[in-house]
Amino acid sequence: MLQYNTSKTFGPIETNIIARLTYEKKLIVTIEDLDQLFKLGPEDRKQIVFRLKRKKILNPIKRGVYAFSPLEAGPEGTGIDELLIPPLFFPKKNYYVGYSTMFNYYGFSEQLFQTVYVLNTTLRMERIICGISYKFIRIPESRIYGQEIIKVKNTDVLVSSKERTLIDLLYFNKPVGGINSAARIFKQVVEEKKCDIRKLVQDAARFSNITTRKRIGLILDDLGVADTALRPLIKSVAKTALSSFSGSRKGTLNKKWRVLVNDSQR
Repeated sequence: MLQYNTSKTFGPIETNIIARLTYEKKLIVTIEDLDQLFKLGPEDRKQIVFRLKRKKILNPIKRGVYAFSPLEAGPEGTGIDELLIPPLFFPKKNYYVGYSTMFNYYGFSEQLFQTVYVLNTTLRMERIICGISYKFIRIPESRIYGQEIIKVKNTDVLVSSKERTLIDLLYFNKPVGGINSAARIFKQVVEEKKCDIRKLVQDAARFSNITTRKRIGLILDDLGVADTALRPLIKSVAKTALSSFSGSRKGTLNKKWRVLVNDSQR
Protein backbone atom coordinates (compact mmCIF):
# COMPACT_ATOMS: atom_id res chain seq x y z
CA MET A 1 0.00 0.00 0.00
CA LEU A 2 1.23 3.52 -0.74
CA GLN A 3 2.44 5.61 2.14
CA TYR A 4 0.07 8.25 3.48
CA ASN A 5 0.10 11.87 2.41
CA THR A 6 2.25 13.84 4.85
CA SER A 7 1.12 17.40 4.09
CA LYS A 8 -2.15 19.22 3.44
CA THR A 9 -0.46 22.34 2.10
CA PHE A 10 -0.19 22.62 -1.67
CA GLY A 11 0.66 25.51 -3.96
CA PRO A 12 -1.70 26.53 -6.79
CA ILE A 13 0.22 24.59 -9.46
CA GLU A 14 0.36 21.47 -7.28
CA THR A 15 -3.37 21.79 -6.53
CA ASN A 16 -4.13 22.08 -10.24
CA ILE A 17 -2.03 19.02 -11.06
CA ILE A 18 -3.63 16.91 -8.33
CA ALA A 19 -7.12 17.96 -9.43
CA ARG A 20 -6.44 17.17 -13.09
CA LEU A 21 -4.82 13.80 -12.42
CA THR A 22 -7.73 12.92 -10.16
CA TYR A 23 -10.21 13.94 -12.88
CA GLU A 24 -8.29 11.87 -15.43
CA LYS A 25 -8.40 8.92 -12.99
CA LYS A 26 -4.68 8.40 -13.39
CA LEU A 27 -3.16 5.50 -11.48
CA ILE A 28 0.29 5.77 -13.03
CA VAL A 29 1.83 9.06 -14.15
CA THR A 30 4.88 9.57 -16.36
CA ILE A 31 7.03 12.62 -17.00
CA GLU A 32 5.53 12.66 -20.49
CA ASP A 33 2.03 12.85 -18.97
CA LEU A 34 3.01 15.88 -16.91
CA ASP A 35 4.61 17.60 -19.90
CA GLN A 36 1.58 16.96 -22.10
CA LEU A 37 -1.08 17.96 -19.56
CA PHE A 38 0.56 20.94 -17.90
CA LYS A 39 3.17 22.35 -20.33
CA LEU A 40 5.78 22.71 -17.60
CA GLY A 41 9.38 23.67 -18.23
CA PRO A 42 11.99 21.06 -17.23
CA GLU A 43 13.09 22.91 -14.07
CA ASP A 44 9.54 23.70 -12.92
CA ARG A 45 8.50 20.12 -13.49
CA LYS A 46 11.52 18.82 -11.61
CA GLN A 47 10.70 20.96 -8.57
CA ILE A 48 6.99 20.09 -8.61
CA VAL A 49 7.71 16.36 -8.90
CA PHE A 50 10.14 16.66 -6.00
CA ARG A 51 7.52 18.34 -3.81
CA LEU A 52 4.74 15.90 -4.75
CA LYS A 53 7.05 12.97 -4.04
CA ARG A 54 7.89 14.43 -0.64
CA LYS A 55 4.17 14.82 0.12
CA LYS A 56 3.51 11.22 -1.01
CA ILE A 57 1.22 12.26 -3.85
CA LEU A 58 3.64 10.78 -6.40
CA ASN A 59 5.37 7.53 -5.45
CA PRO A 60 8.35 6.39 -7.55
CA ILE A 61 8.04 3.21 -9.59
CA LYS A 62 11.09 3.72 -11.80
CA ARG A 63 12.84 6.74 -13.30
CA GLY A 64 10.21 9.12 -14.69
CA VAL A 65 7.25 6.91 -13.69
CA TYR A 66 5.12 7.37 -10.57
CA ALA A 67 2.05 5.97 -8.85
CA PHE A 68 -0.50 8.71 -8.16
CA SER A 69 -2.28 8.91 -4.81
CA PRO A 70 -5.18 11.42 -4.92
CA LEU A 71 -6.18 13.40 -1.84
CA GLU A 72 -9.57 11.75 -1.42
CA ALA A 73 -7.82 8.41 -0.89
CA GLY A 74 -7.43 9.47 2.73
CA PRO A 75 -4.43 9.39 5.06
CA GLU A 76 -3.30 5.93 3.92
CA GLY A 77 -3.23 6.82 0.22
CA THR A 78 -4.21 4.65 -2.73
CA GLY A 79 -3.04 1.06 -3.13
CA ILE A 80 -1.88 0.06 -6.60
CA ASP A 81 -2.54 -3.36 -8.11
CA GLU A 82 0.72 -5.29 -7.92
CA LEU A 83 0.32 -6.60 -11.47
CA LEU A 84 0.36 -3.10 -13.01
CA ILE A 85 4.04 -2.61 -12.20
CA PRO A 86 5.85 -5.30 -14.29
CA PRO A 87 4.68 -4.12 -17.76
CA LEU A 88 6.26 -0.72 -17.05
CA PHE A 89 9.71 -2.33 -16.92
CA PHE A 90 9.37 -4.45 -20.07
CA PRO A 91 7.92 -2.59 -23.06
CA LYS A 92 9.27 -5.37 -25.32
CA LYS A 93 7.06 -7.86 -23.43
CA ASN A 94 10.05 -10.08 -22.59
CA TYR A 95 8.66 -11.10 -19.21
CA TYR A 96 5.91 -12.86 -17.37
CA VAL A 97 4.57 -12.75 -13.82
CA GLY A 98 4.91 -16.23 -12.40
CA TYR A 99 5.96 -18.58 -9.62
CA SER A 100 4.19 -18.15 -6.27
CA THR A 101 2.37 -15.02 -7.44
CA MET A 102 0.44 -17.20 -9.88
CA PHE A 103 0.10 -20.09 -7.41
CA ASN A 104 -2.23 -17.71 -5.54
CA TYR A 105 -3.91 -16.44 -8.71
CA TYR A 106 -4.95 -19.94 -9.86
CA GLY A 107 -5.88 -21.12 -6.37
CA PHE A 108 -3.08 -23.70 -6.08
CA SER A 109 -2.32 -22.41 -2.58
CA GLU A 110 -4.31 -20.48 0.01
CA GLN A 111 -1.11 -19.09 1.49
CA LEU A 112 -0.58 -15.40 0.74
CA PHE A 113 2.90 -14.87 -0.67
CA GLN A 114 4.52 -11.49 -0.09
CA THR A 115 6.81 -11.27 -3.14
CA VAL A 116 5.78 -10.71 -6.76
CA TYR A 117 8.00 -12.75 -9.08
CA VAL A 118 8.73 -11.34 -12.52
CA LEU A 119 10.66 -13.66 -14.84
CA ASN A 120 12.35 -11.87 -17.72
CA THR A 121 15.33 -11.90 -20.09
CA THR A 122 17.11 -8.68 -19.04
CA LEU A 123 16.75 -7.68 -15.40
CA ARG A 124 17.89 -9.20 -12.11
CA MET A 125 17.03 -7.31 -8.94
CA GLU A 126 14.95 -7.19 -5.77
CA ARG A 127 13.12 -3.97 -4.95
CA ILE A 128 10.29 -2.57 -2.87
CA ILE A 129 8.01 -0.58 -5.21
CA CYS A 130 5.02 1.29 -3.76
CA GLY A 131 5.33 -0.84 -0.64
CA ILE A 132 5.26 -4.12 -2.60
CA SER A 133 8.18 -6.58 -2.74
CA TYR A 134 9.29 -7.53 -6.27
CA LYS A 135 11.88 -10.05 -7.37
CA PHE A 136 12.97 -9.80 -11.00
CA ILE A 137 14.58 -13.07 -12.13
CA ARG A 138 16.55 -13.17 -15.38
CA ILE A 139 16.06 -16.37 -17.39
CA PRO A 140 17.05 -17.49 -20.90
CA GLU A 141 14.77 -16.45 -23.73
CA SER A 142 14.04 -20.14 -24.37
CA ARG A 143 12.13 -20.24 -21.08
CA ILE A 144 9.83 -17.37 -21.99
CA TYR A 145 6.84 -19.35 -23.25
CA GLY A 146 3.49 -20.58 -21.98
CA GLN A 147 2.19 -17.09 -21.21
CA GLU A 148 -1.20 -15.51 -21.58
CA ILE A 149 -2.49 -11.95 -21.34
CA ILE A 150 -4.83 -10.82 -18.60
CA LYS A 151 -6.42 -7.38 -18.31
CA VAL A 152 -5.75 -5.39 -15.15
CA LYS A 153 -7.49 -1.99 -15.16
CA ASN A 154 -7.29 -1.83 -18.98
CA THR A 155 -3.60 -2.79 -18.96
CA ASP A 156 -2.29 -5.96 -20.64
CA VAL A 157 -0.23 -8.05 -18.23
CA LEU A 158 1.71 -11.17 -19.25
CA VAL A 159 1.35 -14.03 -16.77
CA SER A 160 2.11 -17.73 -16.86
CA SER A 161 -0.79 -19.85 -18.09
CA LYS A 162 -2.31 -22.37 -15.69
CA GLU A 163 -0.38 -25.17 -17.41
CA ARG A 164 2.95 -23.32 -17.29
CA THR A 165 2.28 -22.43 -13.65
CA LEU A 166 1.86 -26.12 -12.83
CA ILE A 167 5.27 -26.81 -14.39
CA ASP A 168 6.83 -23.94 -12.46
CA LEU A 169 5.13 -25.27 -9.30
CA LEU A 170 7.14 -28.50 -9.47
CA TYR A 171 10.34 -26.61 -10.34
CA PHE A 172 9.95 -23.76 -7.82
CA ASN A 173 8.32 -25.78 -5.06
CA LYS A 174 9.75 -24.30 -1.83
CA PRO A 175 6.94 -21.72 -1.36
CA VAL A 176 4.35 -24.51 -1.08
CA GLY A 177 6.44 -26.69 1.24
CA GLY A 178 8.65 -28.71 -1.11
CA ILE A 179 8.33 -31.23 -3.91
CA ASN A 180 5.90 -33.61 -2.17
CA SER A 181 3.42 -30.85 -1.44
CA ALA A 182 3.83 -29.46 -4.97
CA ALA A 183 3.23 -32.91 -6.45
CA ARG A 184 0.00 -33.31 -4.45
CA ILE A 185 -1.28 -29.97 -5.74
CA PHE A 186 -0.27 -30.90 -9.29
CA LYS A 187 -2.10 -34.24 -9.08
CA GLN A 188 -5.25 -32.67 -7.67
CA VAL A 189 -5.47 -30.09 -10.47
CA VAL A 190 -5.01 -32.80 -13.13
CA GLU A 191 -7.43 -35.23 -11.48
CA GLU A 192 -10.11 -32.54 -11.24
CA LYS A 193 -9.60 -31.76 -14.95
CA LYS A 194 -8.78 -28.12 -14.20
CA CYS A 195 -6.07 -27.89 -16.86
CA ASP A 196 -5.47 -28.74 -20.51
CA ILE A 197 -3.44 -31.99 -20.52
CA ARG A 198 -2.31 -31.60 -24.14
CA LYS A 199 -1.02 -28.11 -23.50
CA LEU A 200 0.56 -29.19 -20.20
CA VAL A 201 2.49 -32.00 -21.91
CA GLN A 202 3.62 -29.81 -24.79
CA ASP A 203 4.84 -27.07 -22.44
CA ALA A 204 6.53 -29.59 -20.12
CA ALA A 205 8.40 -31.16 -23.05
CA ARG A 206 9.97 -27.74 -23.75
CA PHE A 207 11.03 -27.09 -20.16
CA SER A 208 14.80 -26.90 -19.73
CA ASN A 209 15.04 -28.75 -16.39
CA ILE A 210 15.19 -32.49 -17.09
CA THR A 211 14.31 -33.55 -13.55
CA THR A 212 11.09 -31.52 -13.69
CA ARG A 213 10.17 -33.09 -17.03
CA LYS A 214 10.68 -36.57 -15.61
CA ARG A 215 8.66 -35.81 -12.48
CA ILE A 216 5.78 -34.53 -14.57
CA GLY A 217 5.95 -37.64 -16.73
CA LEU A 218 5.84 -39.95 -13.71
CA ILE A 219 2.91 -38.10 -12.16
CA LEU A 220 0.87 -38.11 -15.36
CA ASP A 221 1.72 -41.79 -15.87
CA ASP A 222 0.49 -42.61 -12.39
CA LEU A 223 -2.73 -40.71 -13.12
CA GLY A 224 -3.37 -42.91 -16.16
CA VAL A 225 -2.67 -40.42 -18.94
CA ALA A 226 -2.20 -42.43 -22.14
CA ASP A 227 1.21 -42.79 -23.78
CA THR A 228 -0.22 -41.29 -26.95
CA ALA A 229 -0.90 -38.06 -25.05
CA LEU A 230 2.47 -38.24 -23.28
CA ARG A 231 4.49 -38.86 -26.47
CA PRO A 232 6.15 -35.38 -26.66
CA LEU A 233 7.24 -35.66 -23.04
CA ILE A 234 8.49 -39.26 -23.42
CA LYS A 235 10.50 -38.23 -26.47
CA SER A 236 12.03 -35.28 -24.58
CA VAL A 237 13.65 -37.59 -21.97
CA ALA A 238 14.44 -40.59 -24.18
CA LYS A 239 18.12 -39.74 -24.70
CA THR A 240 18.81 -38.25 -21.28
CA ALA A 241 21.15 -39.79 -18.74
CA LEU A 242 19.75 -42.15 -16.13
CA SER A 243 18.98 -40.14 -13.01
CA SER A 244 17.82 -40.54 -9.44
CA PHE A 245 15.63 -37.96 -7.71
CA SER A 246 17.09 -38.75 -4.26
CA GLY A 247 20.71 -39.20 -5.36
CA SER A 248 20.55 -42.83 -4.19
CA ARG A 249 21.18 -45.72 -6.58
CA LYS A 250 18.44 -47.68 -4.82
CA GLY A 251 14.96 -47.82 -6.28
CA THR A 252 13.01 -49.17 -9.21
CA LEU A 253 14.26 -48.36 -12.70
CA ASN A 254 11.58 -46.71 -14.81
CA LYS A 255 12.88 -47.14 -18.37
CA LYS A 256 10.28 -44.86 -19.93
CA TRP A 257 11.33 -41.88 -17.82
CA ARG A 258 14.98 -42.88 -17.41
CA VAL A 259 14.94 -42.57 -13.63
CA LEU A 260 15.29 -44.59 -10.43
CA VAL A 261 12.24 -44.01 -8.22
CA ASN A 262 10.72 -45.18 -4.98
CA ASP A 263 7.22 -44.70 -3.64
CA SER A 264 8.08 -41.46 -1.80
CA GLN A 265 9.20 -39.82 -5.05
CA ARG A 266 6.15 -40.55 -7.16
